[in-house]
Amino acid sequence: MEQQPQPAVKIRNLPWVEKYRPQTLNDLISHQDILSTIQKFISEDRLPHLLLYGPPGTGKTSTILACAKQLYKDKEFNSMVLELNASDDRGIDIVRGPILSFASTRTIFKKGFKLVILDEADAMTQDAQNALRRVIEKFTENTRFCLICNYLSKIIPALQSRCTRFRFGPLTPELMVPRLEHVVQEEKVDISEDGMKALVTLSSGDMRRALNILQSTNMAFGKVTEETVYTCTGHPLKSDIANILDWMLNLDFTTAYRNIMELKTLKGLALHDILTEVHLFVHRVDFPSSVRVHLLAKMADIEYRLSVGTSEKIQLSSLIAAFQVTRDLIVAEA
Repeated sequence: MEQQPQPAVKIRNLPWVEKYRPQTLNDLISHQDILSTIQKFISEDRLPHLLLYGPPGTGKTSTILACAKQLYKDKEFNSMVLELNASDDRGIDIVRGPILSFASTRTIFKKGFKLVILDEADAMTQDAQNALRRVIEKFTENTRFCLICNYLSKIIPALQSRCTRFRFGPLTPELMVPRLEHVVQEEKVDISEDGMKALVTLSSGDMRRALNILQSTNMAFGKVTEETVYTCTGHPLKSDIANILDWMLNLDFTTAYRNIMELKTLKGLALHDILTEVHLFVHRVDFPSSVRVHLLAKMADIEYRLSVGTSEKIQLSSLIAAFQVTRDLIVAEA
């Protein structure tokens, strides 16, 4: 008899990303134009092969899973839907084996088509994609394929031309805030207005990231404010960036370097994040255009070198040097 309250515990332990994943097409908050088109396809029973692409956390997988739930009842879901993502093996053998046998078996006693969902299809090898195009053509009668990917360029043109493409762009703050507020209400989170702004800014249109930051900040600090959100993600605060910029432009090299290193160590900041934020500030500060062009080119070089994996200390010196040169140029022009 003690087995009863199991589901409640299960739901409580779920990450919020899964707990609040939209279950039906009406629950989805974004891309209404795409949803209405897909809804029309379903209601007229004319679903084509689909290719959904766009940055992570924008609702691609949720959309197709909601479609599948609408198309098939719970009992037949497993026999009619095959879902594979990058964590499954998806080499050419899988396309020729399980995918082929799933697509080729007819559904007896059930009308309608089967659905094959290939999530993160951009991770599939070239050979597997080439093998897939024949499978898609051959079994269109009783199977529909839905490919989901982040980078359209990684899908071969032959597959792209066989599918109806939909691009899921990053979510706008107007769409994200109501959904976040719903989660905040359900979970009774103590959140301030600047905390909500920080969430939306840092997630840059990725709903999954926003929910993850919200949950981890809430668990770590119990209160979600701008400062706790930035601290939790290890992202530099606006005030820190303003200080760094001030030091680089107004102090001598040694002092600026020492101050920034201390701040980096104290708050555990990554130079890449600092660079990204400083870049936004450089656009706002009123530099002469020739000076700004020179500075941005230098910053782009540093960003590239960081991505290749060079020493942060040397690149930080280079960044400060670029600003010192900028300062001298401004003085010379004045």
